Parts: sequence; structure tokens; C-alpha cells
Amino acid sequence: MHIDIDHDVCVGAGQCALAAPSVFTQDDDGFSTLLPGREDGGGDPMVREAARACPVSAITVSEGGS
Repeated sequence: MHIDIDHDVCVGAGQCALAAPSVFTQDDDGFSTLLPGREDGGGDPMVREAARACPVSAITVSEGGS
């Protein structure tokens, strides 16, 4: 699985961090970022739910590597 966050679209709503806190966090400016080592989702089943929860669709989850 590959996770991409479009930082130009992200508004910092934080829904991803609430849905999958083991994968997503917010940076010092309040915008979504992946926790270190979680670029592949770490097997968390909530990653896709986190992408769906994003109010501006800034998160894309795809199968395969980067």
C-alpha cells in the first residue's frame, strides 16, 4: 500500500489522525503527515477510512509501492 498526502490541498482538519493515529499525525503547522516508518500504512486497516474521512480528499491510498 502507498499513501500520498497532497499538502497543497490539506486544510489540517485532522480527521486522518483521529481515524488512524498509528499512521497519521499533524505537523507543527497542523497539517497532515505520516508518522516515520508508516509510509506503507503499517498494515493499519483504518488507513482507507482515514482517506475517506478527509473533508478535502487530500489523501490517496493505492496498492503497490511508491
